Amino acid sequence: MNLYQSLGHLVLGSRLRRLSEAFLAEINRAYQTAGIDFDASWFPVFYLLSKNDALSIKELSEQIEVSHPAASQLITNLKKRGLVSTDTCSDDGRRQLVTLTAEGRELLKQVIPVWDAISLSMADLVAKDETAKQLLPAISALENTFRQTKLADNIVEKLNTNLKPAGND
Repeated sequence: MNLYQSLGHLVLGSRLRRLSEAFLAEINRAYQTAGIDFDASWFPVFYLLSKNDALSIKELSEQIEVSHPAASQLITNLKKRGLVSTDTCSDDGRRQLVTLTAEGRELLKQVIPVWDAISLSMADLVAKDETAKQLLPAISALENTFRQTKLADNIVEKLNTNLKPAGND
């Protein structure tokens, strides 16, 4: 058992980050090997725009569950690469609608087969291990729990009720 495994929930965030970084590095390596200039961090925007002609930055941020500034920064980076464009919404001048450019649509055509291969590869990997099959449902359950519970408040409550102040022996 390594250090991370032995520390349990104390390092949950670190383990998830390490797993995510390793997974995304492998995905990016697959894109590179296929000769496709695509970054895995762009996936949510490309996926949503593949299903919708245009979305506002607010709609994107809500659907990918990131802050509006984070979504805006991602869109700015994609605009600099010429992959998306933004136009002011005709019925609400405050809203910016994001669409794929011709170059973005061409890139989308290249990445869709990679997405299919990722899905098939992950299904193959997970099928080999009964516990791995439970990963996505477990993550969903934990996400739902975090939405319903303020972890920091729970921790502070535990501090206040279960721990004695230091030096009171």
